[in-house]
Amino acid sequence: MTGRYASALFALADETHSTAAVAGSLKAFDAMIAESADLERLVRSPVYSAEEQVKALGAVLERAEITGVAANFIKLVAAKRRLFAIRAMIADYNRLHDAERGVVRAEVTVAAPLSDAHVAALKQELGEVAGGKQIDITAKIDPSIIGGLVVKLGSRMVDGSLRTKLNSIRTRMKEVG
Repeated sequence: MTGRYASALFALADETHSTAAVAGSLKAFDAMIAESADLERLVRSPVYSAEEQVKALGAVLERAEITGVAANFIKLVAAKRRLFAIRAMIADYNRLHDAERGVVRAEVTVAAPLSDAHVAALKQELGEVAGGKQIDITAKIDPSIIGGLVVKLGSRMVDGSLRTKLNSIRTRMKEVG
């Protein structure tokens, strides 16, 4: 279901030459949901009627200055009682938008924040692995990996964390003893 809605939105945005603007608006709305427990409750809860959701979203979207195709889409999803899946629809739309632009998203987990030089070097190396495509990196900080990094690029994942290496050594030592 989410893919169909995202595809329809992408086709409409493409017709109106506003794929980037719609992507930006959807990103802003997704961030608002992530930051506000009240908005997430409105989006996820089946207690609210479609009319209540559309009315509340109208005010939220107006205040956030989200207009046009993106605002109409969000209101349509609410009216059709599919608002609970809006974040998945946004993710599907972003995948379509990335594919159009030739962008590949990489999720990198590190123990400490990366410097700008490290991010640039990582983008260059991952770009070569991805066949010269542009890489968009999302960095997560997880001190529990101790050191190294975990990279997820599309469906591929490489775990070069110190935690995994230590666990591997521990397992091998148990096998020997």
